[in-house]
Amino acid sequence: MSTNTTTPSSDTFPLHFELTPSAASRADAEREVMLSDPGFGKFFTDHMVQIEWNTEDGWHDAAVIPYGPLSLDPAASVLHYGQEIFEGIKAYRHADGSVWTFRPDANGRRLQRSAARLALPQLSVDDFVESLKQIVQIDKDWVPFAEETSLYLRPFMIATESFLGVRAAHKVGYYVIASPAGAYFPGGVAPVSIWLSTNYSRAGKGGTGAAKTGGNYAASLLPQEEAYANGCSQVLFLDSVDTTYIEELGGMNVVLVYKDGTLVTPQSDSILEGITRDSILQLAEDRGLTVERRRVSLAEWKEGVESGDIVEVFACGTAAVVVPIGELKGEGFTITSPVAGPDSLTLALRAELTDIQYGRQPDPHGWLTRLDA
Repeated sequence: MSTNTTTPSSDTFPLHFELTPSAASRADAEREVMLSDPGFGKFFTDHMVQIEWNTEDGWHDAAVIPYGPLSLDPAASVLHYGQEIFEGIKAYRHADGSVWTFRPDANGRRLQRSAARLALPQLSVDDFVESLKQIVQIDKDWVPFAEETSLYLRPFMIATESFLGVRAAHKVGYYVIASPAGAYFPGGVAPVSIWLSTNYSRAGKGGTGAAKTGGNYAASLLPQEEAYANGCSQVLFLDSVDTTYIEELGGMNVVLVYKDGTLVTPQSDSILEGITRDSILQLAEDRGLTVERRRVSLAEWKEGVESGDIVEVFACGTAAVVVPIGELKGEGFTITSPVAGPDSLTLALRAELTDIQYGRQPDPHGWLTRLDA
């Protein structure tokens, strides 16, 4: 009998996906209206992926089915103990019409790490990637053609067992849904203002900060409202032990750029490992620049900007890719960062990464995977 913490059960025998086409697929005209102004997370494609897991059979019953509501018992473990994880990854339309995604193996491995932390079963990376291919192949027409748009893919895993005891669930569901996404910055990349939360922590030492689980995001929502109230679009968290070291934003990583070309990013056990961040840092190293992953104090940020040692600050994540941080605000202070101009390293790295993702320049690291073939 397999258990929740074993190695992936489908590594040896790849899953076979059964297809049930939707009888209510949107007409071309209706879909095109949605794609003309998709926003983010507003519209969803005609199909979804579903894979079941239990302790007796492991992963089984992989299927592509019509998009629709899930049926959950009111006693489902996810509703009471928050045993769930998710990923975020994009599918990009290239100039020749083909559809590709970026580093899905890294997302698959991160999903496995999240699963291990939340006592959920691990799906093999091969089956994870195949689940992305399955939904894109049937819903390829939902991948937008417009510049800087994409099809956002949301794989997620939830505990579905009906049981109120406090233990890891013996029944789990894995799903993938897809949503067309518009350009994050339709008017061009603009610097953002960040609010420093001093009353709340995103995650604690030994907690779930390094896992991509909904509870971490739920914990960020109240301080995010505080950020909005102070005219900021994102919230930055400090470590929960010393409240001295910067960690990450509600959904993005932070990078400081020094005048000697060194890029510094916070590192701790409670920070989610950002795939976009790691890719950006790899591209910086390809340019011969030095990259440091270490603890970074708030004082270092303040003093570095004041002395001129820090010349750029940016945030990075799947949705926005890279965005300059114009200022960091907190109770009684504001740190105004230098403006990232058109010749800045921030925007150069962003352009290089997006050019790779959209097939506009070569992919030197083999990061792209085709999904529609």
